[in-house]
Amino acid sequence: MEVDAAKAIGAGIACLGMGGVGIGLGHMFGNFLSGALRNPSAADGQFGRLIFGFAVTEALGIFSLLVALLLLFT
Repeated sequence: MEVDAAKAIGAGIACLGMGGVGIGLGHMFGNFLSGALRNPSAADGQFGRLIFGFAVTEALGIFSLLVALLLLFT
C-alpha cells in the first residue's frame, strides 16, 4: 500500500515537467515573434533555431510523461 502511494507521488512530481513545457513554448514563440517584428530580415535565419527549441521542449515533456508512466506501471 505504501509502495502504491509512493508511485503516485513520484509520478505526480515527474509530471511537473509537463507544466513547464507550455510555459516554455509560450515564451519561446512570443520572443521569436517579438524579434521577428523588430527585425523581419533576420527572422528567416532564426526559424530553424525556433523549430529545434520547440522539438527539444516537447521531447522533455514527453520524457517526463514516460517517466511518470514507468513509475506508475512498473
